[in-house]
Amino acid sequence: MATKKPSDTKRPPLESAQQKLKRQQDEIQRLTQELAEKNDKFLRALADYQNYQKRSEKELVTHEDDLKKKYLTEILDLQELLKQASEDADPKTGLKLLLGNLDKFLEKEGVTYIDCKGKPFDHTVHHAISTVEPKDCEDGTVVEEVKKGYRLGDKLLRPCQVIVAKKKEEPTREV
Repeated sequence: MATKKPSDTKRPPLESAQQKLKRQQDEIQRLTQELAEKNDKFLRALADYQNYQKRSEKELVTHEDDLKKKYLTEILDLQELLKQASEDADPKTGLKLLLGNLDKFLEKEGVTYIDCKGKPFDHTVHHAISTVEPKDCEDGTVVEEVKKGYRLGDKLLRPCQVIVAKKKEEPTREV
């Protein structure tokens, strides 16, 4: 005998499937619109950032040019004084004037000399190029300054090149 299929199998109503499809289409449309808005915001932010980068690079180049102009003007002034000193009958006077102007320029820029002779050796500002064994000096004292050191404000511009005193090591006797 053939079996009959029950006629009352439950199928979801056709109308609810259409409503579900409509809800999904609305959700897709909402998400698409939201994505477009976020993409637009992202592109605007990216454009702002790129404009900021270009503006910063331009300002940096302008600042470097201004700085270069400032120092080249100072160097030109020193060059003219040096030429005048070389043409002068007594060049010592011109050289003294030139050195005075150079000292004023360095002082104006915040460059200061590091005094080191007779002071204890400090590796943060001194560069030892040699040691000597004098009898009348304390161990680790700067005996001679070979090349002057300078600071620019609080920062080290160039370390002093120095010769440092070192105590003579006494030979140890074995017993």
